[in-house]
Amino acid sequence: MTAMPAIFFGHGNPMNAVQRNPWTDSWTEIGRTIAKPKAVLCISAHWYIPATVVTAMAEPTTIHDFGGFPRELFEFRYPAPGSPELAARVIELLGPGTIPDDRNWGLDHGTWSVLCHVLPDADVPVVQLSIDETKPAEWHYELAKKLGPLRNEGVLVVGSGNVVHNLHTYAWGRHGVQPFDWALRFDQQARELMLAGNDIPLVDYESLGKDALLSAPTPDHYLPLVYILGLRRPDDEVSFPVEGFDGGSISMLSVRLG
Repeated sequence: MTAMPAIFFGHGNPMNAVQRNPWTDSWTEIGRTIAKPKAVLCISAHWYIPATVVTAMAEPTTIHDFGGFPRELFEFRYPAPGSPELAARVIELLGPGTIPDDRNWGLDHGTWSVLCHVLPDADVPVVQLSIDETKPAEWHYELAKKLGPLRNEGVLVVGSGNVVHNLHTYAWGRHGVQPFDWALRFDQQARELMLAGNDIPLVDYESLGKDALLSAPTPDHYLPLVYILGLRRPDDEVSFPVEGFDGGSISMLSVRLG
């Protein structure tokens, strides 16, 4: 079996779930151009808790983990099945410290706002893996490497966050705003490092200076990228099928490996 790609999606505003725009059109195109996966494992910025947990229910709920959005977004459902089998496989790969969850979580908007465009039929099982907020980026990078065999098992591993995510500087309600200089610089620096195969500075991103610290003031939206970098193989082509900025300080960059 040909290895599945590993893809990081800059998910941005949850309203992307119910809108069509150049980003969502690009997500749809990604879904059309990859082999249909047997299952999806998603590492979402929005399951950031003090433990490593994997969803293990057969029918995950659609979680609306936000406030202040229109009713249509709260009524949105992404009814993909879960996969207790994939959850068990993830635990096998990551070790007994990984906790199965068959009742408390489900699919949060970091997952469904993207997958509803990539896999609109919602007929592919989806499992989420939490991000342990107590661990450093290097720990997550090494953990991700253990998930590598899944790519040969028909599983699409997805990271969902944003390379640049600073809500303190986000231009709420303003359209067409230009990205901040620091956001553009870090977004470009991240691309150049990935194209060069130089992941270590990106894992240790806080060492990259002020632009990086402004771009990722908290780790939650950045760490899903670290997981995808951990799945990189020497022969993986790196591409950026989606790009652009929302609100001046949210990078919509997507990164495809393989």
